[in-house]
Amino acid sequence: MPKVTVDGIELDVPQGATVLQACEMAGKEIPRFCYHERLSIAGNCRMCLVEVSPGPPKPQASCALPASDGQIIRTDSPMVKKAREGVMEFLLINHPLDCPICDQGGECDLQDQAVAYGRGGSRFHENKRAVTEKYMGPIVKTIMTRCIQCTRCVRFAEEVAGVEDIGALYRGENMQITSYLERAVASELSGNVVDLCPVGALTSKPYAFEARPWELTKTLGIDMSDAVGTNVRIDSRGRQVLRVLPRVNDDVNEEWASDKTRHHVDGLIRRRLDRPYVRKDGQLVEASWAEAFEAIRAANAGASVAAIAGDMADCETMFAAKALVTALGGHLFEGRQTGLAYDVTSLSAVNFNTTIAEAENADVILLVGTNLRWEAPLINTRVRKAVYKKGAKVFGIGPEIDLTYKVEWLGNDASLVAKLPKAALDALKGAQRPMLIFGGGALSVPGVHGAGLALARSVNAVRDGWNGFNVVHFSAARMGALMLGYSQPGGINDVIAAKPKLAFFLGADDVDFAAFDGTLKVYVGHHGDKGAHAADVILPAAAWTEKDFTTVNTEGRVQRSDKAVFAPGDAREDWSIFRALADALGVSVGFDSFDECRAAMIAAVPELGIEGLVDYGWPKDFNDLPKLPARPEAREIPSPIKDFYLTNAICRASPTMQRCSDELLHGVDFAEAAE
Repeated sequence: MPKVTVDGIELDVPQGATVLQACEMAGKEIPRFCYHERLSIAGNCRMCLVEVSPGPPKPQASCALPASDGQIIRTDSPMVKKAREGVMEFLLINHPLDCPICDQGGECDLQDQAVAYGRGGSRFHENKRAVTEKYMGPIVKTIMTRCIQCTRCVRFAEEVAGVEDIGALYRGENMQITSYLERAVASELSGNVVDLCPVGALTSKPYAFEARPWELTKTLGIDMSDAVGTNVRIDSRGRQVLRVLPRVNDDVNEEWASDKTRHHVDGLIRRRLDRPYVRKDGQLVEASWAEAFEAIRAANAGASVAAIAGDMADCETMFAAKALVTALGGHLFEGRQTGLAYDVTSLSAVNFNTTIAEAENADVILLVGTNLRWEAPLINTRVRKAVYKKGAKVFGIGPEIDLTYKVEWLGNDASLVAKLPKAALDALKGAQRPMLIFGGGALSVPGVHGAGLALARSVNAVRDGWNGFNVVHFSAARMGALMLGYSQPGGINDVIAAKPKLAFFLGADDVDFAAFDGTLKVYVGHHGDKGAHAADVILPAAAWTEKDFTTVNTEGRVQRSDKAVFAPGDAREDWSIFRALADALGVSVGFDSFDECRAAMIAAVPELGIEGLVDYGWPKDFNDLPKLPARPEAREIPSPIKDFYLTNAICRASPTMQRCSDELLHGVDFAEAAE
């Protein structure tokens, strides 16, 4: 390990570390604009200058200079101070004084570093240059006169998002960053360039002119729009969530978030259910809580009760609903609302066992019936990293789609899982870290699950220190629901066949409600979506930003989210609805507060009490896994997601998500007004 000295501090640094990283290890702050830990090194802003000896008697860019043994590095010498002041002065020559009206104000790297490292005055009096605005789509707002050409957005688009839609035109002082042909950036991760931009050139279009950062209350949360479990910060003012930003979690989302995670939140204030409704004479009419409870009690369902969880249901909600249904004598619970019915006798066989972080270390990957860009965008970035940084080879079974990396498609035939072509089979057998990923579409075909387990055994995908068998879910509630027993052997068809007199739908909007003819349908949810339209009784509940909750992501990671704002109107937190309903129905659920509800849930399922990965106990012998049919039918594998931007009730109420769907998926042109 090289030994260097930074401002008099001696330390050993890892082989291959840069001088900038060595300085940070020594606790020194190095200003930068172009450098980013997760992107390639550009070395073009020159703000990270330091003095290094032995070496030329001039400042050097620390981000691009390897640390070597014996270096003496100065970060605070007069030469360095003067050089940084000069760089800052050049950066500000053409930068407009937009701070009072810039959405980046208050959290702008250029502002902060101009104060810390700038001269305090400008010697430039000529006219500043102006750059025409560029169009990057419904997510990103551009004011390119502010751009300092750090190229972070260009490198992110190419290296992480995998779409080469952003680049630089012209040279010298005429250089401009733009989307090619000024079309919308066709990526489900485009909003991350707003966080990356160190100035106000790229800002959030839906959030424009909404608030200043110091006005916002910041709450730590977990996104519920997909099963990745993205760690987020919820920024709210008063009773409204204004934006959602990603938090760093290297095990889950690194520091990225999908556009759906970021921008579905404007749907939280639209089409909300804020009071109970009861259907009378075929029409839903407003009612009091007492009237709604009485309508449920009058159904006189006895033990003929069911609960069906939607894709965004949290663990406490599902547990409270199960406690009520069980107290009534019911036993019908299902969390796979769209009809999936795969075997769950071993949860390890339906888990993303490799883990999200380790997926980037696989060397041969087989994708079966999954569009990772839509089902789990931040797992797709890990697979892309495995391809481009580790040289992994990817095979695919299913409809051919652009996943942003090279995939050798074997065909869209489910039977291929049981009779894999020789080239793919040999590659998997010869791999050190083979990885199989099965999507929800694959598990909807009978026989694929069993054939997948048999394939994992034949290619030795599970070995010491590595488990390469994975199922990727697209519903945030899925793993928590399975842990809480929301699974019938035949899926939701078993619930339908039982013809329950009373059924609770926990934000479940994608159920075939026509099949529940003769059932009193009680919708416990937060948006006037498909479930509310079909319901006989509506009990208004809290959305994910309006309650504390526990959730489990697709890799079996237990995470907790905090309440950011209050639910609107008469809406209540879900657990409290079931607690009050228990009194109205004359039964006991065993808890009187949220803390008691969570404690009872943990007592029933202890794994939900420990934040982190759950060990579902993959058996030492494949023979101990469920004996499943292993001969899939020869048929195409369906896709469980038809529209990435409209997968849940909140997204369908969001104007931003609606526009993303129209423009990016359906080709609708939006004319920009002339200014």
